[in-house]
Amino acid sequence: MTKPQVLILQHVPWEKPGRILDSLDDMELPYRIVNVAKTKKPELPNFNEVAGVVIMGGPMGAQDFDEYPGLKAEAKLARAAIAVNKPVLGVCLGHQIIATALGAKLKSGKEPEIGFAPIKRTDKHDYFSMWDKTINVLHWHNDVVTLPEGAQPLARSAVTKNQAFRFGSALGLQFHLEVTPTLLEEWLDEPSMVKDLKAAGGSKSKLREDFAEYNPRLQPLADQVFSGFAARCNSYAATLR
Repeated sequence: MTKPQVLILQHVPWEKPGRILDSLDDMELPYRIVNVAKTKKPELPNFNEVAGVVIMGGPMGAQDFDEYPGLKAEAKLARAAIAVNKPVLGVCLGHQIIATALGAKLKSGKEPEIGFAPIKRTDKHDYFSMWDKTINVLHWHNDVVTLPEGAQPLARSAVTKNQAFRFGSALGLQFHLEVTPTLLEEWLDEPSMVKDLKAAGGSKSKLREDFAEYNPRLQPLADQVFSGFAARCNSYAATLR
């Protein structure tokens, strides 16, 4: 048996795992990044050799199965992982894929949430033990999801009720803790991202200023969340060996 690895599902080149990889590297956990969004029956690694699953963001809808049939396989994988207590982490689109896989409803938000804005912690969990009650985070989404039945709500914003949730071994984050300064610049070099930013009334210069202001507080929070996830993957890997 090969060494257990973390499977990372990426949907577009610029929505990368960022800080998540730093935490996996710190744990010396191998990982594999794949993009199966347009593949109807993707060949994924042996489920029994997967120590954890990360589902990244992307511009498509979580249930755009006609154009992106691989999303259905991702939802199925998330359900299977949660059923055996395998750690699962979803960011933005990934958060929505996990939620809808668990029966939540997907819908368009009242307005796009793009740029920095506060979220409010609604419940404490060991993932978020160092959170302030409110903290400014980076948002970049139009769609939202309801809370899956039986899930623990963790955070909300003024316009989005479900900003973070736990369900068994899964953690969903609607916002972007994974973005590093380098990754932010990649986003701002991507025309479709800049178009969204401008449509929401934002600008590159304002986003850079906000990132510089809030990043020092977000970095330790991101480290805690992603190192917590990596530790869970490491523990699960030990059971596979």
